[in-house]
Amino acid sequence: MIARSFIQLAVGLCIVSSSLLPAPVAAVELEHQDVLETNPALSLKQTLELTFKRNPQQYQLQARDRDVLARQSRSASLLPKPPALALSHQNDGLGSGRGEREWQADVEIPLWRLGQRAARTAVAENAQLGVQASRESLLLEVAGQLREAVWELKMTESQLALAKLRHETALALERDVERRYQAGELAKTDLMLAQQESLQARTETVRADAELNHARHRYAVLTGLQQIPGQLEEAQSSLETYSEAHAFWQEAEARVKLVEQERNLSTVESRDNLQLVVNTRSQRGAFDNAYNDSVGLSVRIPLSSESHTAQQLAAADMQVAQAIADRERLRYQLETAMHEAEHNLAVTRAELQIASENEAIARESLRLAEKAFQLGETDLVALLRVRAQAYEAGRALSARQIQLQWDIARFNQAVGVLP
Repeated sequence: MIARSFIQLAVGLCIVSSSLLPAPVAAVELEHQDVLETNPALSLKQTLELTFKRNPQQYQLQARDRDVLARQSRSASLLPKPPALALSHQNDGLGSGRGEREWQADVEIPLWRLGQRAARTAVAENAQLGVQASRESLLLEVAGQLREAVWELKMTESQLALAKLRHETALALERDVERRYQAGELAKTDLMLAQQESLQARTETVRADAELNHARHRYAVLTGLQQIPGQLEEAQSSLETYSEAHAFWQEAEARVKLVEQERNLSTVESRDNLQLVVNTRSQRGAFDNAYNDSVGLSVRIPLSSESHTAQQLAAADMQVAQAIADRERLRYQLETAMHEAEHNLAVTRAELQIASENEAIARESLRLAEKAFQLGETDLVALLRVRAQAYEAGRALSARQIQLQWDIARFNQAVGVLP
């Protein structure tokens, strides 16, 4: 809408003949161009899914999946720890030398402590829930990155379009001033002033083109795509604040539950497991050629004191305290983000109304200033001043229009809603 208004103003400069229509705008573009195609069939949701799959943190999630499988396998195993085999031999070859021999083989079988298997199962289940919560959290995080990338891209596209339009109108004015200078109607200083205006507009176009290429490159790196969705606008969520269903909050809660279960497991496993020892013994006495074979059974009961387990339990308590602190810190961050999103959205809507009124006034002022300049009622300096004001008003309005959609996307991000 804003671009169309400025184009109409540019066309309205009847002082430019058809043979002098400006065409060299493309010459101000940089040689290096990052090209993105708009694909109407590509949705923002599909773009998010593709971006999520290529996120480097997928490797960490895959490793955590394997850790969950290992925990589940361990909690479902027959024994809490691997059994151990011990072999021993004893003779009196270096002692009395009477031919005494003894061979013994022990199999040490650890036994589950009361509640140990249930504690390990609980840890495995919470670890699995934690991975899923982290996966949802990463998806929301990537959604935030994508939202920032696409709206930065739209903002830089708008700035480049307005810069090109300013360059076109500046060239048109320069040609008109040059024609009138050749006819003796304007001074040489007026021509130089118009040329400076064209050069400034050209410089701004070069910079805007560079910023657009940077934005395109960041989008391509993030998504791995050379296409951008045709529809980027989002409907504002009906949620008024974030809830406990927020993916970031769910991940923090899952982390707290996991470390609490790990602390319970540490309490159970602070002492070693009971061990059932099955042994077989082959023994030959002194001056005896026959071996006596026997089988034995014993139980190994580990003993421990509070001083030996205090450090392990204290470390588990520290992990719980850290997880709770991180969760509460996240609460403050979510509340702050929610407040800023609401406030920024309200401010942008108010600014948009002001910018719309200001642009309408500036457009009319430019029309009158151009007419006055053609009639010789005002000088070039005054025209350029009004033109600059009109350009800034148009750019402000276009920026506010895009910023409103950007702030809606940020509001949806704050409440935890995906595109």
